[in-house]
Amino acid sequence: MNAPLDTHAGALRFERVAITCVFGDPRDLKSWSGAPANLAKELERLGVAVDSIRPAMSRLEKLGVAACDMIAGLGRPVSTEQVLRGLRSRRRLAGQVAAQARRVGARHVLHTGTFDLPACDLASGVKHYLYCDHSWALTRAHHIDVCRYNKRAMAAFDQAEREALNGLAHVFTFGAYVRDNLIAHYGLPPEKVTAVGSGMGAIEPNRAPKTYDKPALLFVAKHLFKAKGGLLLLSAFDHAVRQRPDLSLTIVGDERSRAFVGDRPGVTLHAHLPWEKLQQLYRESTLLVQPMLNDPWGQVYLEAMVSRTPVMGLNRNGLPELVDGGRHGFLVDRADPSALAEAIVSAVSDPKRLESMAARAQRHVLENYSWGRVAERIAYSS
Repeated sequence: MNAPLDTHAGALRFERVAITCVFGDPRDLKSWSGAPANLAKELERLGVAVDSIRPAMSRLEKLGVAACDMIAGLGRPVSTEQVLRGLRSRRRLAGQVAAQARRVGARHVLHTGTFDLPACDLASGVKHYLYCDHSWALTRAHHIDVCRYNKRAMAAFDQAEREALNGLAHVFTFGAYVRDNLIAHYGLPPEKVTAVGSGMGAIEPNRAPKTYDKPALLFVAKHLFKAKGGLLLLSAFDHAVRQRPDLSLTIVGDERSRAFVGDRPGVTLHAHLPWEKLQQLYRESTLLVQPMLNDPWGQVYLEAMVSRTPVMGLNRNGLPELVDGGRHGFLVDRADPSALAEAIVSAVSDPKRLESMAARAQRHVLENYSWGRVAERIAYSS
């Protein structure tokens, strides 16, 4: 399943590196969609020793930071993310990273996100790197809560992001569009930012025969149902099923999703599926419809494409890059139920087009996206 690795002519950046993750244990596949764990595994295959660093704040610490931010005029936080975006929490987490790096003797630290930056140990010679899938400048464009942030908070978060990017030895991004934004908006030198892509979950390529006559839709959102486009899709499904009564929709979510789904005819909800069952659903589905409002990348698209299931989503963030501008998937310009419904009906009405698109998309993913390829691009300097 791995894409062919790059032939590396450069020198190894580091023989030992510590990987950080503020969302959980970097070795846990549940942390940040498994990106830190998969990357660590592939770096070790290259002979790089990998340490794990997990900076974290207690609930009481977060409440304290939130209170200070409110006093500073940043408004009442609407989410944990808002607390983490401020400089106070970033500096606390960065201090923990520095302390843990000293304990394990790490001189190179790879951050999977900017919430534990800016680094506070640069003067001691520790080199810091970043692997990220977004920037604040990109996130705020479609953030579902951005209307609840005041102007002072918006400016503070942008400044915090700028400080977080200072002093990094190199930045690696999932997508080229993120790389371009870091250069254009934040002024990073182009030679210090490299788009390296991503891998995906443990989904095996589907080599079995597959037909596309049955219009079976799939949506996968293990959390953040609204932000992943769940409500938009349900409204679109209600429109589309009037034209295609044979449409079905399978939703992979959690129990909190049930209140949104209700008892709609043709819609089935599965909560907390094991990988084997999810892989089966990918293979059985005709079309993954994942109209994510602000997800920066979406490994779910790669998992569907490698299963020979065409994908559909909004024409924003990382999806246009993943599907090569629409060659390997369907792009919908507006986050509107009627527009999405029209796109769904059009897509499922042409099974031959779905079949040929699915074959091209699978080849595209297998040739270009793997954690082994990402690890090589990060480990070796050009």
